[in-house]
Amino acid sequence: MAVIRAEGLYKFFGSKLAVANLTLEIAPGEIFGFLGPNGAGKSTSVKMLLGLARPSGGSATVLGRPLGDVACRARIGFLPEHFRFYEWLTAAELLRFHGRLAGLDRRTARQRAEHWLDRVGLAAQAGQRLGQFSKGMRQRLGLAQALLHDPELVFLDEPTSGLDPGGRWLVREILREQRARGAAVFLNSHLLGEVESTCDRVAFLRAGEIRAVRPLVHGALASAQGGVPVEVRAGGLGPELLAGLAPWAEVVAWAGDHLRLEVRREADLPAVAQYLVAGGAAIFAFTPRRATLEEAFAAIVGREAGL
Repeated sequence: MAVIRAEGLYKFFGSKLAVANLTLEIAPGEIFGFLGPNGAGKSTSVKMLLGLARPSGGSATVLGRPLGDVACRARIGFLPEHFRFYEWLTAAELLRFHGRLAGLDRRTARQRAEHWLDRVGLAAQAGQRLGQFSKGMRQRLGLAQALLHDPELVFLDEPTSGLDPGGRWLVREILREQRARGAAVFLNSHLLGEVESTCDRVAFLRAGEIRAVRPLVHGALASAQGGVPVEVRAGGLGPELLAGLAPWAEVVAWAGDHLRLEVRREADLPAVAQYLVAGGAAIFAFTPRRATLEEAFAAIVGREAGL
C-alpha cells in the first residue's frame, strides 16, 4: 500500500492558486525528493499532506488514512525547515518529551532519546540546555526528534541546513537506514547534491504543479523514457550493423564514427557493446550518459527559478 497517495489536490489562498493538481504516489521504503523554486508550492503541499492546511479540493490518503487523521500522526515524523525548541530544556529532556507526545511509554522514550542522541553525535551534550546549542547542533537534534518513534513516514524540510560536511554525510547515512527499515522519506531540499545522493525518485514542482517525476539510478537521472542514453565513437559502423541493435536499443543519431543510442535497460549495456564488437566495430568510446539533477532542474523549472 502506498504511504502517500494524492489525486488532484489543490489549494487556493483567496484568489491565488498556490498548489494545482498535486498528484503523486509514494511507496514504503522510498526516499522521494520534492524540488522547486521558492514560491512553487512545496511548503503548502507538505502542509496539506500533514493535515496542517485544508485542501481546497482533490483527495489524498497518508498511511491509508484521510488527511488530518489524528491517530495517524503518531506514525509520522516531521522536521520543518524553520523550527524552534524550548531553549530551557536539555537535549535529553526535549527528546523524552517528544517521545511521550508520540505515544511512547516513559522507559521507551528515555531509551530512544539516549539512542538518538548518540546516533546524531550529541551524546556528550545530552544534559546541555538548547539555548547553548549551535545551528548545526539544533539541526541534528531536530532530525533525532523526527525519527525518535520509528515513524513509517518522515517529512524532512531542508534537513542538512546549517550542517558541516560531516553532518551532511551523517544525514545521508541515516536516510539510507530509514529506507532499509522500510520507512518512506519525503525530502524537500534546495541542495541538489544531497537529493541526488539519497533519493530514489524526484518530483519537479513549478507554479504549484508537478511538471515531472523522474527516477534516480545510482545518483543520476534516468531518461524520461526510462532508458539510458549512450554516446559511442567507433569505426566500422554501418546500416546493417546498427539495424541489429533493435532488440536492445534505438539509434538516435549516426554520423560517421559517432553514434547516439537510447538503450532500453541499463542491464543491456554489455550486450550492446559485445554485439558491436562481434559485428566488426572498433570501439574507441562507449559512454552511458544521464542528465544531472541540476540540468534537469534548469530544464524543467529553470524559467521560474531564473536559470
